[in-house]
Amino acid sequence: MSKTGNHIKADSNHREGRSCVRYKCSLMNTVLDVLHQRPGWVEVKEDGEWDFNWCDVGWLRENFDHSYMEEHVRICHFRNHYELTRKNLMVKNLKRYRKTVEREAGRLEAVKCDFFPLTFVLPSEYHLFVEDFKRSPGSTWIMKPVARSQGKGIFLFRKLKDIMEWKKVKICSSNTDCTRSDEQRDEAQVESYVVQSYIENPYLIHGRKFDLRVYILVTSYLPLKAWLYRDGFARFSNTRFSLRTIDDQYVHLTNVAVQKTAPVYNPEKGCKWQMQQLRRYLTAKHGTYVVEELFKDIDNIFIRSLQSVQKVIINDKHCFELYGYDILLDQDLKPWLIEVNASPSLTASNQDDYEMKYSLIEDTLHIVDMEGRLTGKEKRVGGFDLMWNDGPVFRENAGLETLGSPFQTANTHLGGVNDRKKQLRQLLKPFPGQKKV
Repeated sequence: MSKTGNHIKADSNHREGRSCVRYKCSLMNTVLDVLHQRPGWVEVKEDGEWDFNWCDVGWLRENFDHSYMEEHVRICHFRNHYELTRKNLMVKNLKRYRKTVEREAGRLEAVKCDFFPLTFVLPSEYHLFVEDFKRSPGSTWIMKPVARSQGKGIFLFRKLKDIMEWKKVKICSSNTDCTRSDEQRDEAQVESYVVQSYIENPYLIHGRKFDLRVYILVTSYLPLKAWLYRDGFARFSNTRFSLRTIDDQYVHLTNVAVQKTAPVYNPEKGCKWQMQQLRRYLTAKHGTYVVEELFKDIDNIFIRSLQSVQKVIINDKHCFELYGYDILLDQDLKPWLIEVNASPSLTASNQDDYEMKYSLIEDTLHIVDMEGRLTGKEKRVGGFDLMWNDGPVFRENAGLETLGSPFQTANTHLGGVNDRKKQLRQLLKPFPGQKKV
């Protein structure tokens, strides 16, 4: 049980799993649908005592430090999740991690960390940015607020004068920080920006730009334990790509929140491909080997980005996090990390999207395992595959002759067959109080 402001004695039977799970949920979307339909789960309101909380990050910020949680209680964010999910902090941690890798393992290993665009934080790194800007005249840059989502506040530019008004306002406000409280300075930090070298040669399908949304579930940072979901999707722009029109957000931003406002948007058709469809398309065009290497490079992004924050995230056994990774491919099939979302949209855009997200949330709850139905040794749970467990995880079907050799195959299946219902029937014990079918 958990209740803000009150300490409640731990239940000595929590390890056996719970036949009744009391939950709170601050979202009114697919998450709530899954929680409502889960056997033995009961919603509590307002100040009721809870065992499980799918909260938004605002609730976490206001309440986490004042909540006393029993052993079995679970909550859907780590305390300082923003070290990975706020754009400026993600880049800061990745840059520091790359330096550490180069110092400890050499330059060749550090090159494996070069998967994020050249990035500066403004206004603090404005002068560094200007130096680089002048070295590459005519290049396109992209400005993004560090803590906003759904494409809000993003714009492209090629001339310094395009950001001069922004610079005046921001530097002016930052110079008043000395008179502000810590809380006010935090609010100002939210409105800082990152400026990044824009990827001018994205991989195009039918002339349109797209990016990938991939889901990673982290249940522990110390040791690091991460699961990769088999499903995901590519998000397409509605308008053919061109660098001649850098002001057209329908060309350059693939966020669904942006694209669904386009005049040509068709809600029935949508602007997504399922990950399996994208993988089949790429395989038909480039061959199996090339696509397998691409997906290995994408796996590398997941692991190294998580390792970059492993020592700064406050690990807590009560916490888990379902991240939404945004990955962009360039025309050379190099994957780039665009950002990581702590609250990826779980609101469906159509029926297929709803079914995928419903399954994603359901499998997340299976792994969090409030009911105590798992052994803790599983490598797969529904659509999730365990990709890292204090070290790389390999597939079961590796032959004995390959064990200990560089030919072991990572236990990842992004864009592969997701026969989750069949696998769950074989894996899971019945819910407490239910007979196995």
